[in-house]
Parts: sequence; C-alpha cells; structure tokens
Amino acid sequence: MSFLKQLDKTLQLERKKVENKDYDYKKINHERLISYRREPESIVEVNRPTNLRRARQLGYRAKQGIVVARIRIRKGSGLHLRPNKGRRPKRMGVTKLTRRMSIQGIAEQRVHKKYANMEVMNSYKVAQDGQNKYFEVILIDPFHPGIQSSKEMNWIIEKQHRKRALRGLTSAQKKSRGLHKKGKNVSKNRPSLRAHQRKAK
Repeated sequence: MSFLKQLDKTLQLERKKVENKDYDYKKINHERLISYRREPESIVEVNRPTNLRRARQLGYRAKQGIVVARIRIRKGSGLHLRPNKGRRPKRMGVTKLTRRMSIQGIAEQRVHKKYANMEVMNSYKVAQDGQNKYFEVILIDPFHPGIQSSKEMNWIIEKQHRKRALRGLTSAQKKSRGLHKKGKNVSKNRPSLRAHQRKAK
C-alpha cells in the first residue's frame, strides 16, 4: 500500500464525517484557528505541514533543504476609497472590486520576500476566519547539497525557475493567470492576461 493510500486510511474519519469520541474535529479546528490568530508575526515557520497529503501532492518531502512557512493574510479586496469628484451613480461604487492577483499569490510573494534565499515551490490553503486566510507555503533551498544531489528536486537549480513566486510560475498563480485551462481557444490565454483582448479570464 502506498503512503498516500495509508494516509487516506488514517484521515477517513475526518473526510467521511464519522462520529468519533476521541477526536472532535470541529473543536480541534477552532482551537487551531485561535492559536493562528494570536501569533505575533504574520509569517511563521512550521515544523511539519498541517495537511500532509496536499503538501506531498505539491512537492513537499521530509528532507533537508525544504521548509514550510505559514502566512496570515487579510481577506477581501482591499481598501477602495469612494471618489470625491462627480460621477454618475453607477460609477460611484467601491464594492465588487478585486485585486489583479489572487490572495494566495500575494501570500506566496510575501513569503518569498522574507525567505529571499529560497524558492517558493507551491502553497495550499489551511484555514480561514472572519478576517484572515491562512496558507502554508513550501519553500526549497536551491543551494542545499541535499537538493542539488536529488534527482527529484534539482530542477529548481536551473535559472528559469528563479523567483518563481514573483514571476507567477507557481501552481496557484498560473491558475490565477488563466493558464490552467484546456480545450478550444486556450492559446488566446497566452502569453499574458493582457494578450488577445484580455481573454485569459
């Protein structure tokens, strides 16, 4: 039996919502969110991933040179001030305005700026409350000897993978850019969001 199948077997109680007296998942998640919210810093390095299955799907391995960091980032589309000049009522609104980048992409860039010597491999959502979203970002050190000698990981050394998070090359940011789609007329999504009359999204 593979490791992921064994992991599925251990997590089946949570996935199928089976009642278990030993584990109150709702209470555990509630206490976890309280601890996340009380952390003094928005970016914290963690010992191991919270969602091990998702982390391994995105490239995490328990070896030297790989670090996981959790980030707390605000929800919503940011502050939009109402214009103080003349507008027709249709153009005076400040709701339903979104950022050009997804919140997960912003989170990856902030983590990259703190760990500037490492590359962002991928990230995944952990939790959210009324004000914040919490992501765990998988970081990899391209200069670590264990990474350089690994056939599975040494692709990160190549120059085209430098500053992946800042160039929108992670899985979440490619999806945000509309490059995950397949099928007819998908070539119009490239090379950028602005190409082909902005048809990427």
